[in-house]
Parts: sequence; C-alpha cells; structure tokens
Amino acid sequence: MLRNALEPWHILVVVLVMVLLFGSRKLPDTARALGKSMRILKSEAKALKADDQPAAAGAAGAPAQPGSPADNPR
Repeated sequence: MLRNALEPWHILVVVLVMVLLFGSRKLPDTARALGKSMRILKSEAKALKADDQPAAAGAAGAPAQPGSPADNPR
C-alpha cells in the first residue's frame, strides 16, 4: 500500500510548499532551530540511557532490602 510513499518528486513538492508558506528568508533560521532541537534531544536521550544503565546493573545484583515491596507479597 505504501511501497512508493516517498519519491523524489514528493520531496520537491514538500520543499516548494515550505518555501511558499514560510518564505525563503525564514527557512534557514527554521532549519537551524530544528537542528539545534534535534541535537538537544539526542544528547538528552544519551544522558537518560547512561543514567539507566548503572541503575539497572546495580538493581540486578543487589539483594532486596527489608521493607521493600519485594519482601511483602500480596
């Protein structure tokens, strides 16, 4: 159904519509802001992944402490 969803002329139409909507003067600023946002998102995702790895490794090898939910089966 969506085998040929994105062909080169589709990209051309999207670029043309973007230029008509935003104007050629705003597009570089918009692209720069989008790139900056993507870099921030990537760095935050890496930091989140790095924070999860030591916690997951420590939780797997550590015994359950008294008073934890694991000690109180319901």
